[in-house]
Amino acid sequence: MDKVKIFKALGNKTRLNILLLLKNPKENFETQIHLSIMDDFQEGVCVGSIRKKAELSQSTISGFLSILEEAGLLEARNIGQYTYFRRNEKTIKEIAEWMKLELLK
Repeated sequence: MDKVKIFKALGNKTRLNILLLLKNPKENFETQIHLSIMDDFQEGVCVGSIRKKAELSQSTISGFLSILEEAGLLEARNIGQYTYFRRNEKTIKEIAEWMKLELLK
């Protein structure tokens, strides 16, 4: 777990908002039709849906998602021509626990 990469990724308001939106994908995004064929990647959201919600260009959203994935905060899966992202709950829990142990008195 690269803590500096994680904090840098979270240091951008839009990237943080993407992570927050992906916390409840069923509430924040339309039904993801291609996921019905991938039972092992539940909670995933297509890049196009994330782009639409964030109101950003394809290149900008792709860059943001890439940074979050490189930091370990997101997982990606290709399904046909579409790429889906979901939160990496393991990493999120690890960084939260580290902060609790190391940063709190």
